[in-house]
Amino acid sequence: MKLTSLFFSVLCVWFTTLQAAERKPNIIFILADDLGQMDIGAFNPKTFYETPNIDGLAKRGMRFTQGYAACCVCSPTRGSIMTGKYPPRFGITNFIPGGRAGKLLPAPNAGQLPLEEVTIAESLRDAGYTAFFAGKWHLGNVGFLPGDQGFSVDSGSDTGPKTQAGKGDRSSTDRKDDPKSTDRIAEEAVKFIERNKGNPFFAYLPFNAPHVPIGARADLVAKWQEKAKQAPADSWGQEGRSQVRLVQNNAVYAAMLEQFDAGIGRVLSALEKHGLTERTIVVFMSDNGGLATAEGHPTSNLPLRAGKGWPYEGGVREPMIVVVPGMTKPGSTCDSPVMSTDFYPTLLQLASLPLKPEQHLDGVSFVPLLQGEVMQRGKPLFWHYPHYANQGGAPNGVIRDGDWKLIEWYEDGALELYDLSQDISEKDNLAARHPDRAKSLHEKLIAWRKEVGALMPTPNPKSDRVK
Repeated sequence: MKLTSLFFSVLCVWFTTLQAAERKPNIIFILADDLGQMDIGAFNPKTFYETPNIDGLAKRGMRFTQGYAACCVCSPTRGSIMTGKYPPRFGITNFIPGGRAGKLLPAPNAGQLPLEEVTIAESLRDAGYTAFFAGKWHLGNVGFLPGDQGFSVDSGSDTGPKTQAGKGDRSSTDRKDDPKSTDRIAEEAVKFIERNKGNPFFAYLPFNAPHVPIGARADLVAKWQEKAKQAPADSWGQEGRSQVRLVQNNAVYAAMLEQFDAGIGRVLSALEKHGLTERTIVVFMSDNGGLATAEGHPTSNLPLRAGKGWPYEGGVREPMIVVVPGMTKPGSTCDSPVMSTDFYPTLLQLASLPLKPEQHLDGVSFVPLLQGEVMQRGKPLFWHYPHYANQGGAPNGVIRDGDWKLIEWYEDGALELYDLSQDISEKDNLAARHPDRAKSLHEKLIAWRKEVGALMPTPNPKSDRVK
């Protein structure tokens, strides 16, 4: 009898161990809204702001110095994360419902992510994951909400539909101590982790911060107003017709980042509390660069040029961190260019799931980079923004091939060429000195637009900007 009991005890322990070994890793994807790479201490030791929890993620995992958003504004990048495709392929090439006109009429912009797209949430859900959403969606309203795109409708959060309905950057709560719903999103995530600690989960947390209108708890604002007295005075430059901020000293923005960083800290603490830290992949990214040229100019992206709404590095190069326990070397850095389209196949591979190349057409798994290996992407990166940005940018297309970056301005066909290995601030336009290279890159950009079915802006006969 004792031998039988012992046998079953050993069997139970073996089975439990086997289950634990076979359990797929949890995934938490944290997306900031309009956060600049230079806002984060891990990327900019001289930043005015304090982000200890985000910096702690970088110490645990891999920091990508050339992590790119697929667009200089929000909705297209969010769609690229969900689909693994360049924005022109799914029809969202501007924020929803952006439609500003100028010398050109903007290209059509879809108002929602098509339901035909098989999102990363749907792929993970079908593989046994519980897919959770809390925060800002900004990929469609009723009928096209997170629950329609693979996220559990019983996720325990109603922040998604409310924060993104109509105005996708507005909070769903009137709590004065939490004007961006930062604490609420974090609280919902913590409760979700508690409920699902025994099952694999994918938690997508697109926070509202630090998008305008900027705001934070009163005590944090007061703290930073005192610290701002020692910060450099305002300094301004010019980007096109827009002023561009050259220093970081905004106390309210700093307070908002502190509250945002603390919310991330609570989510990470929940993982630790339930023993999930070593079995949870954490991704941190922003949907576009920091706001530096309009709507209050709350931050500066220097030495990166411009910011949100512009094709320069300040608009598309993001603070990107990935932590894969047992794989990423703590405190490591990767300088290879990667893009938001790449998360889809990367997460599938990390979860030991088959890739879906027919879906994530433009994504490339960067698992080799996470393993510390050298990886040749094999093809350029592209951007297509056939719109006028609220922040001053005009319709444009971009190709990055190796260290070379070409920008085409659609209004007049003007070309700008930069060698990013020598000129990260994009001050020296080399197009006239390297005409053959500019021509070759331009031809690749045109061919890519044809391949993805990119819609172009058209002349605006009523524009008072036509000379």
